[in-house]
Amino acid sequence: MANLDAHLIDRFIAYLTGAKGYSAQTQRAYRSDLIDFMQSATAKANKDSAELTLDDIRDWLYSVAEAGAAKSTVARKSASVRSFTSWLERQGLHETDLGLRLRTPKSSRTLPKVISREALAEVFETLATGAKTLEPTKIQDQVIVELLYATGMRVSELASLGLADIDFARKLLRVTGKGNKQRMVPYGQPAAAAIEAWIKYGRPKFQTDQSDDSLLLSSKGKPVNVRVIYSVVANLLANTPMGSAGPHSLRHTAATHLLDGGADLRAVQELLGHASLGTTQIYTHVSVERLKQGYQGAHPRA
Repeated sequence: MANLDAHLIDRFIAYLTGAKGYSAQTQRAYRSDLIDFMQSATAKANKDSAELTLDDIRDWLYSVAEAGAAKSTVARKSASVRSFTSWLERQGLHETDLGLRLRTPKSSRTLPKVISREALAEVFETLATGAKTLEPTKIQDQVIVELLYATGMRVSELASLGLADIDFARKLLRVTGKGNKQRMVPYGQPAAAAIEAWIKYGRPKFQTDQSDDSLLLSSKGKPVNVRVIYSVVANLLANTPMGSAGPHSLRHTAATHLLDGGADLRAVQELLGHASLGTTQIYTHVSVERLKQGYQGAHPRA
């Protein structure tokens, strides 16, 4: 890829950071997609960004799909390049916005995995037993799972949570989500008790002079990263009938259990930080599916 194109991608990513407030994770994904795309176009005809055509984009997306990428991956890569071509046109670096004529692949939407209440009860019992030892790591594990299930927050949101984001009196968290948007989410007494134990018995043992305000800390006093949280949850769920699953399953489960319990759909949307109500509505499908399964298993004329 030409240095000129690499410089343009850097400028574009800087625009996503400053003007759009995209998360670091999204920025990395977009950068990776665009580097791959430009390398593909360069390898084919040694083109720079000003010489790109719609066929170049279509050929690249076709090759990605042919390589076995999931529909959701192809859809994301399409979104990356369409955002880039729109920016190129607005910057006067390309005569037209090529992405306007690009048909967006529809990503297949599957029903999310939901952890049963029985399986969750076993997980929380295991966590409570571990936390009673007052071992810092065990106490923090309990905080991680309690908060993910209590609030339905994303793993990245939990990892970035600071002590100043906690309103202990009202049991509220200030969560910073996608696009740097903030929202207030409530949590219950079990999560409150876990946080209290962590701050009293666990966090002081990990905290160092260099530690920042982060709620969760590693044994070296540094903020816990997303991979650690993923590993904690995945290992716990691996011992349940759920099997292989990650932290996002707790988000799905929290939303589904709220709707099963009669929560308002818009309230769940606000809790999860969804920009669109349509994104939240997938959980109503899960609830209806669970209702049908219960009906078919219990009604004599189902």
